[in-house]
Amino acid sequence: MADRHRRVVGRIEFERVGWDMTQATPQHTAQGYGPPTVRQFSVFLENKVGKLLELVRMFEEAPNVHLVAFSVLESSDYAVVRVIPNNADAARALLRKNGASFSELDLLIVELCEGHTLSSMCLHLLGAELNIRFAYPLMLRPNGTPTIALSVDDQTLAGQILRKKNYRLLGEEDLP
Repeated sequence: MADRHRRVVGRIEFERVGWDMTQATPQHTAQGYGPPTVRQFSVFLENKVGKLLELVRMFEEAPNVHLVAFSVLESSDYAVVRVIPNNADAARALLRKNGASFSELDLLIVELCEGHTLSSMCLHLLGAELNIRFAYPLMLRPNGTPTIALSVDDQTLAGQILRKKNYRLLGEEDLP
């Protein structure tokens, strides 16, 4: 039987078996779980009358992408509009085509239903000492139930905890 040696460098675990067979595996794969996520785009707009309307119309007029959620953060000079589309690739192409300044971030989408309330979700995440960076509701409810977009410190751990507590997590393919 071959000798096994393990070494962790950063987030990658290396395993050496026998002579010179080295294998690298990302930690989330080694743990066997990666939660479904959706892509959020944070679009930077001048804080001027009509800019939000331009952004919303851009998505309404696009044939292959629709907004399922948005949230507006404003200051005196600019606004950041967080949007979740049902098709991230099409949204990225649309924003680039229209010269929009934006950044991207993966989020968890959590379905809330009987016995799986917002307060119980927060309690489960608090128990694991996970911070909720921000959250906002979806406009479209894929299954007719309240659904929330959630940014947390550690998506993999949050996904594991919420799945263990029987919350339904949605991915892009679940969005209408």
